[in-house]
Amino acid sequence: MNKEKQKLGNALFIPLVLLAVMWVVKLVEYGFGIDLGFLGIHPLHLDGLPGIILSPYLHGGFEHLIANTLPFLVLSIALFYFYPQISIRVLLGIWLLSGLWTWFGGQPSSWHIGASSLIYGFSAFLFVSGMIRKDTRLAALALIVAFLYGSMIWGVFPEFFPKKNISWEGHLGGFIAGLILAFYFRDSGPQRKQYSWELEEEQEEEEQEGRQYWELKKENTDTT
Repeated sequence: MNKEKQKLGNALFIPLVLLAVMWVVKLVEYGFGIDLGFLGIHPLHLDGLPGIILSPYLHGGFEHLIANTLPFLVLSIALFYFYPQISIRVLLGIWLLSGLWTWFGGQPSSWHIGASSLIYGFSAFLFVSGMIRKDTRLAALALIVAFLYGSMIWGVFPEFFPKKNISWEGHLGGFIAGLILAFYFRDSGPQRKQYSWELEEEQEEEEQEGRQYWELKKENTDTT
């Protein structure tokens, strides 16, 4: 029980710190009457490069931040809880890859802000990684992600939001980053537990393959 509490505490720490920074930034903007949107990603412009790091902390308004708060918290905690060994690398990978994608492929006339790219990245990583590993816990998590946030897939297609100011490039960049990292880290982190009967079957298969190998070798030796 103590181990589980410690594991949960570790999983909560970084997501809560990142979310707190997002809220502090928005409260500072509101309190001082300023807009830090110019620190977001400005595609193909040098002044937009800092946005690759800063954009997830920035939001257009409280409505935008509130909409991102719950999915960011749920998905990031799930990432750090189920993948403690690789969670930092996955977080940084999604953060940087989605930011670079947006800087290179976004609309040059606009600034892209918000944590949506991370949310899409976490969702894609958790779903695909859970399916790849065939772990019952991770598969269950993958299904929860699919049911809760499956509708987010439409956010990567600009045709569905022709009149809305939505950074679909950031959504798509995060989604692709999550897919890439799920396959890249497929052999790292938690793996599906093997039961004794599975190990026995594998051992029997190996022994059978060994017997077939020596029988075939013996036949070749006799005929030579």
